[in-house]
Amino acid sequence: MSKELEKIASFIASHHVMSLATSDGETLSVCSLFFVYDEETLSFIVASSDETQHIQNIKIKNSVAGNILLETEKIGEIKGLQFRGDFFELEGTQLKKEYFKRFPYALALLPKLWQIKINYFKLTDNSLGFGKKIIWSDSSL
Repeated sequence: MSKELEKIASFIASHHVMSLATSDGETLSVCSLFFVYDEETLSFIVASSDETQHIQNIKIKNSVAGNILLETEKIGEIKGLQFRGDFFELEGTQLKKEYFKRFPYALALLPKLWQIKINYFKLTDNSLGFGKKIIWSDSSL
């Protein structure tokens, strides 16, 4: 794993909620989702219902963008991650196990799980210097 991805994964590991933006080409939607991150597949695993606006949007256009942030008023501690990826229904059983291991109470709801395969990360980390950015993108795109 590259040093950039190691720093990004370290930041992600200390969080569990993301904001996710979707669009069907006309309608925009933003939501908050609990997530599990899988370093091997560079994917977020999330739970959501088919009836939500963001899932209706991804059924038309599966490209998404989102962020995870550390909320602070101290300038030197500001950290935040922006990402882009493609959103799919989850099929792997191991990733489902990881989600329910992190959020065991969710199992009672029998949620539908989804995978966001990441193709771009931008981590802003002021602890490394004001406005320091770490950018990673999938070189196969």
